[in-house]
Amino acid sequence: MAMSSILNADDIKKALDAFAAVADSFDHKKFFEIVGLKSKSSDDVKKVFTVLDADNSGFIEEEELKFVLKGFAKDGRDLTDKETKAFLQAADKDGDGKIGVDVH
Repeated sequence: MAMSSILNADDIKKALDAFAAVADSFDHKKFFEIVGLKSKSSDDVKKVFTVLDADNSGFIEEEELKFVLKGFAKDGRDLTDKETKAFLQAADKDGDGKIGVDVH
């Protein structure tokens, strides 16, 4: 499933462009807001999660998270180690080192 079938392609481009130029500038809350994910249903959020879960484990692990922007568009940049760790820390609700699909 292509991310553009869930989210607006223009919004994806705006979100990627907002964090493209400067390393360590990625803010996951702002990114998800710009890309329009905050206004999506829990079913759509789960679809996005499934696209980003590259190994289909049911979780997004740190190594997948580093490449999360490429899940939105092939030309998305890799997150820096600092950005990846900050994102994981913010999203890992149970401290197991990975992000589950929980969308309460």
